[in-house]
Amino acid sequence: MAISQQFESFDDALVDEDTFLADVLSGLGAADKSLPCKYFYDEEGSQLFDSICDSPQYYPTRTELKIMESSVDEMAKAIGPQAELIEYGSGASRKVRLLLDELEAPAAYVAVDISRDFLIASSSALSEDYPELAVHVICADFTKPFKLPAGLGGPGRRPVGYFPGSTIGNFDRPAAADFLANCVATLGKGGGLLIGVDLKKDPAILNAAYNDVAGITEAFNLNLLVRINRELDASFDMGKFAHVAFYDEDHGRIEMHIESLAAQTVTVGDREFSFAKGEHIHTENSYKYDIEEFQALAAKAGFSPVQVWTDPDRLFSVHFLEVPA
Repeated sequence: MAISQQFESFDDALVDEDTFLADVLSGLGAADKSLPCKYFYDEEGSQLFDSICDSPQYYPTRTELKIMESSVDEMAKAIGPQAELIEYGSGASRKVRLLLDELEAPAAYVAVDISRDFLIASSSALSEDYPELAVHVICADFTKPFKLPAGLGGPGRRPVGYFPGSTIGNFDRPAAADFLANCVATLGKGGGLLIGVDLKKDPAILNAAYNDVAGITEAFNLNLLVRINRELDASFDMGKFAHVAFYDEDHGRIEMHIESLAAQTVTVGDREFSFAKGEHIHTENSYKYDIEEFQALAAKAGFSPVQVWTDPDRLFSVHFLEVPA
């Protein structure tokens, strides 16, 4: 069956190789080397991230699931009937099933993700499990504005974004505000957003979560170099790079890096990049918030905070925001 026939609609706006190459060359050529974290999510990276979510040290996923399980009825009531649910970074589409099971007559589900093969597989599985639901699939970089499928926004329907996990933390504060403002523009007046936000807590808990004993996060981080080798004709020696992650309390964020274990030169296509021993490639930030701090950020972007749910230990939070009508 053709992809377009599996879903109500399918829009392939996947980032092309030239953009990937340009971003890698730009990041490695900077004085402080970095790589965009959105490129973690090829098929292998997406599967590794799913494994991270199941690791004992990684509290966000299981904590958010418990919050969802205990409060999903309240969340569904806040969202209301005939919702057109738009999931940013849909991944395996696991948590959204809790919502779909509780929502009153959901009108549509729109899965948006950058990992094309993983997106198609997970959306196909969800479509089979919810045969009466109109499933739309958009393969795109959800951090940038994108067009919703034609036909959404009919009478009585309400567009509601769903952004679970702690992915909002991967944006620095100004970029997070820009992303939320884009959501306001996409969802429109009266739209809503249900979003997961990781909370500030004991640094020991945070450091353990991003340095799991099984080494899954390490494999996830280093897979970015594996992908660059495979797709961009690069020469990273995987035995000479290591995963580093730590909590920076001053900035309120986890930082993930890849450290060069030796002085070395790496080629990407026809470009060469020199690394000193101990030099880092900054691959990801994960900002943590206080509840009031995040609500203020959302309000600045154009949302009105409506309701927030947390676990008893206040490790994680789920917020419902609305765009004023």
